[in-house]
Amino acid sequence: MLASQTQSLAEHDPVIADIIEREAGRQYRGLELIASENLTSRAVMECMGSFLTNKYAEGEVGSRYYGGTEHVDAIEKIAKERALAAFDLDPKLWSVNVQPYSGSPANFAVYTGLLNPHDRIMGLELASGGHLTHGFYTPTKRINASSKYFESFPYKVDDKGVIDYAQMESIAETFRPSMIVLGASAYTKDYDYERVRRLCDKIGAFLFMDMAHTAGLIASKLLKNPFEYADVVTTTTHKSLRGPRAGMIFVKNFKTVVEKSGEKKQVETDWASRINQAVFPGLQGGPHMHQIAAIATQMKEVKTEAFVAYSKQVIANAQRMAAGLKAKGHVCIGDGTENHLLVWHVKKYDESCTGSKVETLLEHISISTNKNTVPGDVSPLNPSGIRLGSGAVTSRGLGLTDVDQVVEFLHRGVELTKKIAASASGKLLKDFKAAMPQHEAEIHALRAEVEAFAAKFGLPGVPEPEKLKYAGGVPPY
Repeated sequence: MLASQTQSLAEHDPVIADIIEREAGRQYRGLELIASENLTSRAVMECMGSFLTNKYAEGEVGSRYYGGTEHVDAIEKIAKERALAAFDLDPKLWSVNVQPYSGSPANFAVYTGLLNPHDRIMGLELASGGHLTHGFYTPTKRINASSKYFESFPYKVDDKGVIDYAQMESIAETFRPSMIVLGASAYTKDYDYERVRRLCDKIGAFLFMDMAHTAGLIASKLLKNPFEYADVVTTTTHKSLRGPRAGMIFVKNFKTVVEKSGEKKQVETDWASRINQAVFPGLQGGPHMHQIAAIATQMKEVKTEAFVAYSKQVIANAQRMAAGLKAKGHVCIGDGTENHLLVWHVKKYDESCTGSKVETLLEHISISTNKNTVPGDVSPLNPSGIRLGSGAVTSRGLGLTDVDQVVEFLHRGVELTKKIAASASGKLLKDFKAAMPQHEAEIHALRAEVEAFAAKFGLPGVPEPEKLKYAGGVPPY
């Protein structure tokens, strides 16, 4: 055995160990407002760094292509049982695959498992809050694999930021998709599942719900239940579920109509096997058993009253953030939120405040966000909005009055963005960055306030976060 095999990370590779600790310090001393991120538990992180990372286990429980799988079989079985229980699903009616590496591979497994190449799909357009994997393309290029291997056409939101279901129905009756995709990465409303179910039945399409962002809120019964209407449901496990970075696919054990000799009858089709085969060997190799153990551990937490209380606070904090921004003259798409995220239309506050500039300034004051398109935007690289989420800060214990302070920091960040943009030599992001050093004192002062505030709260999985290394560094201008 090599000596390095028994050394700690700090002993074997102090460079990487140091960077990891500094990242933990960044998370502790900053405010994480990226809606797709959360802060998982010590128990989940212990699963992720366990002996399970050593084990190959291609195939399904009880039917592997490798030996020595009795323990990982037990873990995956528990993960499936707990995943179904988390959403109160009858295992006679629903199956679940817990092997997808993340949400995007899970979505593509659904397409390849249930559809044929070049079948038609419909998903929410990117600028309206949709996700890349729901068929995104531009007028000149097919961007995502979902649009390269399938024919896609988007539906949109109306001027109130709500899905235009009438438009969806009109397009679908002409386009005749094989699948309609619900779910989004930046949509602040719940879904009219019943109406879309009727549409899918009318045109003979699958109803696919990607609940990656809202799964924890659905499990806590704070949003409508997609399982009452959908044929297949996917999710990541790290956003509002607060688990590891992984994915799951839930498949309904439904029947299809087959016509033989002029007679129509319902025949049960094993759609779960088609999904399983799409995951492996169709798209993936060996499942990551450390991730699957972490899913099992997190699904246990999801079934607790404490998690439901957390989910309620997530929504309350997001709504407080939206109301606070509105009170300061800002605009949020959809005039608020029904879930954990909001889309802040920063360009409506001031023409100089693009999503890219505001994201850059906020990062320099230790607030992590991401630029985001709003309805009408053309380029996702230069959008007019910022997406905000309450999941991670709620995991740290922030309540409503704490969110008021976060809103104050966001508002001051935009005001400083306006000031820097006014002093820049041009309108481009590079011009904005070039002007930032002139305002270094103000940036540093605001960052110090943010970090002092953030450091009042803990960091899940770290007993003494205040002892973490942190250079106070930010990206270069």
